[in-house]
Amino acid sequence: MNYFYAFLTVLVCSFSFSQKKCSNITKIDLQQVEKITQLKDEVQKAFLMQKFPVNKLNNVLYLSVLAKSGANFQQEEFINNGIIIGSKINQILSLKVPLSALSKLENLESITYFEIAGKISPSMDKAIKDIRADSVHMGFDLPEAYTGKDVYIGITDWGFDYTHPNFYDTSLTQTRIVAAWDQYKQSGPSPAGFTYGTEFSGQSELLAAQSDTANIYSYNYHGSHVAGICGGSGAGTVYRGVAFEANYLFATFLVDAASVIDAYEWMYQKAQAAGKRLVINQSWGLHWIGNLDGTSLLSQAIDSYSDLGVVFVSSGGNNGDVNFHLKKTFVDEEIRSRVLFYSYGANPNMWGQSLSLWGEAGKNFDVGFQVLNTTNTILAETPYYNTNTQANYLDSTLRIADDTVFFNLSCEAANPQNNRPHVRLRIKNTHVQYKIFMKVRALDGTVHAWNVTELTNDVGNWGMGFAISGAGTLGGNREYGISDPASANSTIAVAAHASEYENTQGNLIGGEIASFSSFGPTLDERTKPDISAPGVSVGSSVSSFTDASYSSVGSVSFNGRTYHFTKISGTSMAGPMVTGVVALILDANPYLTPAQVKEIIQITARTDDNTGIIPAIGSYQWGFGKINAYQAIKLALATLGTLETAESQLEKFILYPNPTTDLMKLDFEGEISENLVSIYDNLGKEVNLAVTNKQISISDLPAGSYILKFISKGKVYQQKFIKE
Repeated sequence: MNYFYAFLTVLVCSFSFSQKKCSNITKIDLQQVEKITQLKDEVQKAFLMQKFPVNKLNNVLYLSVLAKSGANFQQEEFINNGIIIGSKINQILSLKVPLSALSKLENLESITYFEIAGKISPSMDKAIKDIRADSVHMGFDLPEAYTGKDVYIGITDWGFDYTHPNFYDTSLTQTRIVAAWDQYKQSGPSPAGFTYGTEFSGQSELLAAQSDTANIYSYNYHGSHVAGICGGSGAGTVYRGVAFEANYLFATFLVDAASVIDAYEWMYQKAQAAGKRLVINQSWGLHWIGNLDGTSLLSQAIDSYSDLGVVFVSSGGNNGDVNFHLKKTFVDEEIRSRVLFYSYGANPNMWGQSLSLWGEAGKNFDVGFQVLNTTNTILAETPYYNTNTQANYLDSTLRIADDTVFFNLSCEAANPQNNRPHVRLRIKNTHVQYKIFMKVRALDGTVHAWNVTELTNDVGNWGMGFAISGAGTLGGNREYGISDPASANSTIAVAAHASEYENTQGNLIGGEIASFSSFGPTLDERTKPDISAPGVSVGSSVSSFTDASYSSVGSVSFNGRTYHFTKISGTSMAGPMVTGVVALILDANPYLTPAQVKEIIQITARTDDNTGIIPAIGSYQWGFGKINAYQAIKLALATLGTLETAESQLEKFILYPNPTTDLMKLDFEGEISENLVSIYDNLGKEVNLAVTNKQISISDLPAGSYILKFISKGKVYQQKFIKE
């Protein structure tokens, strides 16, 4: 190791930076970073990648850089050099710079100063404190500690490790995975009622299968990371999840709305058969698979399952740091905007950009695009395509000399679910010397457009900007960033913030909104997201079968195998935080409807200096604030649930005789604290009646329907009775 440190001190950089553009410390550090791609010693390479914020994104190594922009800021200058712009707040930029492009930073006219971004390290234990779940786990001033043990958590995702100790009970003797459905594995047997995929039930089958199979994401670890946040045991590490005694249902689905709805049904059947409440986590979403206003078939399916008692939680999206949306209310006019492209060198599956446009019901519009050179001279352009008259799918090209720009177009005059005109325009332009400009015109009405990267495997979902480039062009904004399924009415859509925690001096730091967290509202102007939760550098489990790269922050040995934990960021991490809290809520009170659960989470959300004052309708960035598991549990215990079928979820108790006119008895084996027994009329108003030795005199009650509710060992029980 001494040799290695000596090696670092004599590295000679092949490029130099002026004191004006960066500090001397940055120059020295960059000399080390530059060598990562040249080192053959994997130990040395791993050391440098752990020391510096270097990450492999789509098989390209990027360095995280902070920069200050100058007066001549040009977004295309970064795009042309393969540099990814993260967020831009005033003059401060966050960048992902390919290691091969480090030497170009000095020559960028758009920046006046830059430095390597400092590494941060909030972890799962800090996140648990941030959401106040630690008080729930301890049962502080509560009837009982809550851990989610009587709830099923369904995870729709990819990259599950069925053998990971994080999914065992806290004694590491029994898996908490009830069943898994791998829709890619076609050897069978399929779940009952379905004709594809393979179901694994019980510990022996799951351990024999080991993991889900490779799919379009190869052997990923996203699902294992998400599941660990929801309810991982921690396996002896600090990375214990929120509802660490909940049971799991894992579905590796085929990346389409129909298949995921199948997964919902499979999970619902499993939960019903076991008499358990179910919350489903969805750390994924796409802008072009739905209507973005809660009317899509996927959204309708989610709302229907919610009516049956299933709670859905979705990540709100990671496009809060890019101006990928454009909105224009037309008065007989035309607009143009430059469409920025993701770098073709950054992802081997890069196809092009997918433009989704939605108009106003009854108002048609025209769309097309132009190809310009670096001096903004138009070289070629499509005609205008009208939503009312372009009925057929169009797959075509534009030729410029020997170069070709590919595109295809789908239009509809009125979507059957919301009556809005709709266009999806997909453009492939591999020629960096050409600029693509979207053009739109309309007599009246409002048109929204989104610019999203599309891969050849059809799963890209990160936004790219609409940019001002020349006179008369419009730029985009960060608004309306909530996609399906987060835009469904009943879904709890989750924003992401950094965990708040005490530093070594005892001061509270962190707690800011994540730069990537998507903004609302929905296309139909509803407030989304609904709540915020920690989603920055969250530590959780990694599939031991993954072939994806990651940086381990901890590991455990179990059954002769090493299992790792890593930290990643995204609303994909914030969503399962809320899913875990929902499991805690349903553990305490299984009679709550999904609408009640959502309302409880919103009502009890906390605010602070970072959130500011939240409007009565909620914030398009924070929702109703930061999730507060402790206050949510307290309110859940005090709330009269209205779910009709919840009686089957718990140990039975009998009220008899029922109906009756006089004395009613409670036949229940558990202990009942008589001061925690309440009776409500059919309007939800509490009636004061004494309970003595599990007997209640109801002779003074008017005839009608009532609900008796009590708490035993921290759990809410309730049942209807009739006074004749």
